[in-house]
Amino acid sequence: MIRQILFLSLILAVYFLSLGTSNSFGLDEDGCLTCHQYPGLVRLEKADGVKVLHIAEKKYFNSPHGKIRCKECHTAIAKVPHTGETSTDCTTSCHQEDAAKIRNYPLKTLHKNEQSYLISLKDRSSCRTCHPIYPHSENQLVRAFLNMHTGFMFCEVCHINRGKIDHLVYDWEDTENADFSGEPFGTYFNPRTNKAHRADEHFISRIAVFSMDGGKKKGLVNVEDTGAAKEFMVAQKKLQPEVEKERLTFFHRDIQRKEISVACNECHSTDSILDFERLGFDQKKTKHLIYINIKGLVTKYKVFYFPKLFEK
Repeated sequence: MIRQILFLSLILAVYFLSLGTSNSFGLDEDGCLTCHQYPGLVRLEKADGVKVLHIAEKKYFNSPHGKIRCKECHTAIAKVPHTGETSTDCTTSCHQEDAAKIRNYPLKTLHKNEQSYLISLKDRSSCRTCHPIYPHSENQLVRAFLNMHTGFMFCEVCHINRGKIDHLVYDWEDTENADFSGEPFGTYFNPRTNKAHRADEHFISRIAVFSMDGGKKKGLVNVEDTGAAKEFMVAQKKLQPEVEKERLTFFHRDIQRKEISVACNECHSTDSILDFERLGFDQKKTKHLIYINIKGLVTKYKVFYFPKLFEK
């Protein structure tokens, strides 16, 4: 009961604060954009496909459906977090006369102009040899939130085994060429060169982990095993189980799996491993990253229900 009251207070605060900056939030009374506002929010559905969950607020509210509440179409959403496919019915209060036509419409294309995600990243790390850009797939509840970090940091920032390496520091790595579907996001610039680039080229700089060695930073993003990892991927199906396990253990020798609660709190807390201000974030953004509400959503709540704040 206490958690429900606290979350109701949070939703009310977000809503009334938003009234001072944008009239658009009034249509999001169910709080859908609490999660769906983040670019790169992607759920890995299968080995060769992703489910993009990002909704660009401004583009949505300027679209033909911008004055319609999400739940008028997404009628099956009654609790949050919700997982798996959600049925959509556009004939509840609209399209009643042309219901047959609407039911045959490819609804998955409706939000395509509002969604942003990475489609390729010129990443030299060994991780990318075996893992896709959006690698998290096992945890149905939080995997999309974990995948969202791809555009902002390297895998090793979370997954490096800190018990094996001392004097770790975190800083921006060299820029990489990236291709986006939708609007580019993250820190996209190329400070290392002044040469002209095509208008469709974007460069993204991500946070990486380093160790201090003799007063110098030594990068810990693994690029040494890329060749061996490519050979492993080619031969994997022919390997004996014990050999496959041995090779995988080798590739992950400095890597550690973590529970979502641990991973979130390592960065998004007052004891963050990242010095956000030193990384260049202003005071307002630093506070947001430390106290970001999404952390509480995925670590504290298993299921909660959005209250109906306003009745029509």
